[in-house]
This record gives sequence, structure tokens and C-alpha cells, in this order.
Amino acid sequence: MSNIVRRIINLKAVKQRILPASASIRWKQTQPRTATDKLRDGPSLQDFLQQSPSVADIHQVQRAADIPYLPKEPLLGHKRKVFFEIYGCQMNTNDTEIVWSILKSHDFQRTGTIKDADVVLIVTCAIRDGAESTIWNRLKHIRLMKEKRHESKPLQIGVLGCMAERLKKQLVEKEQAVDVVAGPDSYKDLPRLLAVGQKGQKAINVMLSLDETYADVIPVKLDRKSRTAFVSIMRGCDNMCSYCIVPFTRGKERSRPISSIREEALIIHGKGIKEITLLGQNVNSYRDTSAYIDGKKQASIMAPGFKTVYKTKVGGMRFAELLMELAETVPEMRIRFTSPHPKDFPTAVLETIARYPNICNSLHLPAQAGSSTVLERMRRGYSREAYLNLVHEVRSTITNVTLSSDFICGFCGETEEEFAETISIIERVKYHTAFLFAYSMREKTTAHRRYVDDVPEEVKQFRLREMIRAFRAGAEELNRQFIGREELVLVEGVSKRSKDDLSGRNDGNIKVIIPACDVPMGDATSNERKTIVSGDYVAVRITESNSQILKGVPLYHTTISEFAAREKGYTARNVMTSC
Repeated sequence: MSNIVRRIINLKAVKQRILPASASIRWKQTQPRTATDKLRDGPSLQDFLQQSPSVADIHQVQRAADIPYLPKEPLLGHKRKVFFEIYGCQMNTNDTEIVWSILKSHDFQRTGTIKDADVVLIVTCAIRDGAESTIWNRLKHIRLMKEKRHESKPLQIGVLGCMAERLKKQLVEKEQAVDVVAGPDSYKDLPRLLAVGQKGQKAINVMLSLDETYADVIPVKLDRKSRTAFVSIMRGCDNMCSYCIVPFTRGKERSRPISSIREEALIIHGKGIKEITLLGQNVNSYRDTSAYIDGKKQASIMAPGFKTVYKTKVGGMRFAELLMELAETVPEMRIRFTSPHPKDFPTAVLETIARYPNICNSLHLPAQAGSSTVLERMRRGYSREAYLNLVHEVRSTITNVTLSSDFICGFCGETEEEFAETISIIERVKYHTAFLFAYSMREKTTAHRRYVDDVPEEVKQFRLREMIRAFRAGAEELNRQFIGREELVLVEGVSKRSKDDLSGRNDGNIKVIIPACDVPMGDATSNERKTIVSGDYVAVRITESNSQILKGVPLYHTTISEFAAREKGYTARNVMTSC
């Protein structure tokens, strides 16, 4: 029985206990439910009996962006202006684009100035305590803005995302100014929630779903000038790492059908986007079970030496097949993905990445710790040795691969010896990019139930500085290896530090700074020249580096396939052309 049907039955049971049967009938006859009643209370059983009698239809109603038991008029925004504030990961940026797509279709408008807003929606992160503290402080500031508003232009405040899912009613109780609270799986309900909240009531929907992927919603980009875009391919996580709150705020893993992802990629490509990043909490555990496949169902294959806390999953189209499909569908568009788990890098995935020039040779391999005993307490499902073996296979399979990682210091019970192993793995592997954090205990997690957060804060901060030092030394060494090489750079726009320079990224996701100028088309010897603009692919000779960026000289305009053919045909030329 679905949750929505169960909720309807429970509501009916409560009404029957309060009123006799005859009184209930008279109540329904004399008190017709208005649109406002329906907005507040949700559907009655009669609504579904009249409009969608089958279970399949009820599931379809849950997936629909519009709510069939309500007239659309009360759900419309009537040109009300929405201001978004986004915190946290790339998934939150993509979620905001999904939210904006839904609200735009309901006659809301978007504003880039909070003072002009009728609605402020804060898309939140709950991964660390510091992120939540920032949002609590921001809510206090927005509350003051709301209190100063004239009654003719009230301000409505909504909190969306992981923090909304984790704290639920506390957000409304602690911060009285919050009108709407919506979890990651309830964005299609936002038009109704905003309508209810506008009438002075608090509106909350934090129900997690087993099947919501927003596959039927095409996100609307917030930055129209950008030539890169995010594409969500799966949601939720089943890994249950002991330190992580994500399974409790994002729910169980579920994946979009490959057909819907391919369709979105084609739409994005048609709008001039040159690079997409596939998103998911455990993106490479992708498994499309929507289509029937003849023959015996295959079990998921993990990298050697890795295990999980859940049973082996069987059947479905896997991540390697999705990558192959997209690489062939949009050959002139770069494909990246984040955030993966190291266990889901079997040989088939690595070989697919190596085979296609438009799948970027940059992998995120989040280690989290370098000590096998800490990794066991974290429930990561691998040892130090298994992780190092995977790094070796990655670098053996994918030419010129760049690696990034996540590390946490100060996890429960971490000793000096265990932390030293984390430093040693950072120094041994060397990463081009790393996301380094001091541990922050989260409620509901396994660590919260089983362990004590016993590493002093000053020790955590010292260890964090040591990790940063080790990472930067390795990154600086790796980036020096780019000097003299010819790199394919996707230009993203003007550099933040100088209007005379442009900024872009190479295949390895390293920022590259080049002078703004015109360069030859197709080949350095061509007489036809074109000014470099955002969205151009340019061959660049790297001349300088540090631990964070590369600098170079642009050589000529090119494409992904042309640049790959040159790389295969001959080594980079030694003669540089300059602007």
C-alpha cells in the first residue's frame, strides 16, 4: 500500500472516530471542500476514486508535477518573484534548477535581488555542522528583513533540501519566520506548499520517496551564460558510511532511465552547452532497472577488494553502459561525473572512460582516510591496500588521468598513528584536487550511535592544516608536469583577477588561465583567426603552474574529436604561436 493511500485511509479513520456515520455524511453534504481546504488538507479518498481508481494511476499522480485533485489557479504564483540562495554540493545547484523549472511553469518569476523577492528559498546542506550554522545565521538575517516588510508586500521564506529533511519541524519551531519546509523529494509539491504558506500557515513536506528521480522535469539553468550544465542521473545512497547523514536526508538509491538522461543531454547540447557533469550521491552505482533485458540478470561488479553493507544488486543497465551511450550520443560534449564511490570502479568503467575522448580523464576517488582501522570504523568497505591497488589500476588504464579525493581528519578514536597513515597516503598517491575536512558528528548516523567524538577540536584543526600542507605539495608537483604540454581547454569566461585574461578547464578539470585574444581556426598554421569566447575549445600550451592553476598560451580553435585525432597522430608541436 502506498504512503499516500495509507495517509488518506488514516485521515478517514480519524474522522469516523470523531463523527457518527450519519453526521459524517451530513457534514460532507453541507460543507463542500473549498480549494483552500484542499490545499491545506490534501486529497480525500473520493478524489482518487473519481479520478484515478487504479494503484498504477495513483503512482502516476505522485509523479506528476501538477496536482490533479486541485484546480491549477490556487497553485499559480501570479508573477511572484523568487530569490534562491544555494549552499552545499553540486546536487543542490541542480536541485535548484529543478525547483525553478517547476515554479516557472506555475507562473512564478525569478529575481537576482533579495530585496525585490516575494519568496526566498534557501537550498540547504546538512553534511557538516558548520554548514547548518551558516544557514541558521542567515535565517536570522532574513527574518529581520521579513519583519520590516510592509503588509502590502509580505515575504515568504522556504527552507529546502537536506537540512529541511534532517530538522523538519525544528526549523519552523526555532525560526518562526520560516513558512515552508520541503525535503529533496517533495519539490513537485512546492506550488501547493507556497500557496498554503501564503495564507499564514506553516507548510511542511519532507516525505522521502522510493522512486522520485525528477526524470520528467527538465531543469532550467540559473546561469544562462554558462556553457556547462549538471544532469542528475540518480538520487540517494545505500552505502551507510558511519559518519554520513546523506542516506537519512536523501533516501535510498534510485536511478533515472537511460532514455530520459539521453534526451536531456540532447536538449542541453542543442542549447549550446559544451560540458555536462553527471550527478548522484553515489553516481557510479547507477542502475537503470526500467527496461526489460533478455537473458540472465547480471549482478553488480565492484572493484577488487571492495565490499558493501547491502546485498549484491542484480539486473539493470549499469554506469559503464550509460557512459558509453552518452559518449556516442553527444561526441562533441565533455562528460564528467561526481560524486562516485571507489567500490563502483570495475574494469569495465575504467576502460569505457579510456576509450572515449569526450569522457574526461579526471576521476574523484574519495579515500576519506588512509588507515585501514579508521576505514573500518567508517564502514567504507575497503582497506588501505585495496584503495592503493585501485589507484594503480586507474593510472595504468587511463592515460594522463587526474585524481581528486575527499579526506576527513579527527574521526572518532583517530590516533596519531592512524592520522599519520592518512598523511602518508596523500603524499604517496598525490592528488590534483582534494576536499579536506575536520570531522563533524551528525545525529542519526552510525557513528552517533556507536562512537564518541573524542578528538579535541584543536587537534582536528592541526591535523586539517597538516593534510592541506601535504596535499598542496603533491598538487604543485603534479601540476608542474603539465608545463610544455598541449592541453584542450574549454573556455568558461573572463578571469576573476583580470579582464585581459580568460579562464577555462582542461580535460583533467584543472583551471587554466590564458590571455584574451584571437587565434587560428582548426590549426596553428591557418590564416583564418577568431576571437576566443566562452564555450570555445582551444588548444593551449602550458607555460606556468602552481598547486591550484595552470597558465598557458592559446594556440588554435579546435574540437574534441580533432584534438584527440592530433594526439593520436603525433606528439605536440614544439613551436608556439602567441596572441
